[in-house]
Amino acid sequence: MNLPLHVAVIMDGNGRWAENRGEKREIGHLFGAKRVPAVARAFFDRGVRIVSLYAFSQENFRRPPIEVQGIFGCVEAFARSVETLGDDVRVIFSGEKSALPPSLAAACLAAEERTEVNKPFILNILIAYGGREEILRAARMLSGEKITEQNFRSALYADLPDPDLIIRTGGEKRLSGFMPFQSAYSELYFTDVLFPDFGDKDIEAALADYSSRQRRFGSLPPPKVP
Repeated sequence: MNLPLHVAVIMDGNGRWAENRGEKREIGHLFGAKRVPAVARAFFDRGVRIVSLYAFSQENFRRPPIEVQGIFGCVEAFARSVETLGDDVRVIFSGEKSALPPSLAAACLAAEERTEVNKPFILNILIAYGGREEILRAARMLSGEKITEQNFRSALYADLPDPDLIIRTGGEKRLSGFMPFQSAYSELYFTDVLFPDFGDKDIEAALADYSSRQRRFGSLPPPKVP
């Protein structure tokens, strides 16, 4: 199978998953957060080296405070327990940490420090992330300099290879501000499965679909051999 180096997942559908069961939306975020280690490890075990997970956008601050607090509580609990991922996973948090509650921002920084030497896998959690703001922030940082693709990339929240495959769970078919610069040539995969139910068979289906595609990056396909 032709595997992607970097897979990104827009983890959508947690709240609806809970509502479908007559529960509060915060319960869905809790169950979604519990799925994160297993989903990340499933990709790593199949040969993917980098996994990015869209946990919370800047626009999500418009949601009810109790739901925002619930999501932040889930992320903080995860950050304080990153060792359960194993010593082969480096964890980074991409986004505006200054917009986070102090205890959450501190937990994220501490988790990054504790795992910074871990190899060969990277788990990138995007929190308080806005794609347009990331671009504007990088442009402001480079104000007065000659901007090249190389130094622009270094000014982004995380200097990682572009995602080869972006998966969105939950049935919506849009990127919602997710990595607009980095996703220029990403393959997109949409599934109706809500994130708390996103399991091994769904991961296999997404990777198989990616493997069947021919990535051209603007060029023509190679000529057929007669």
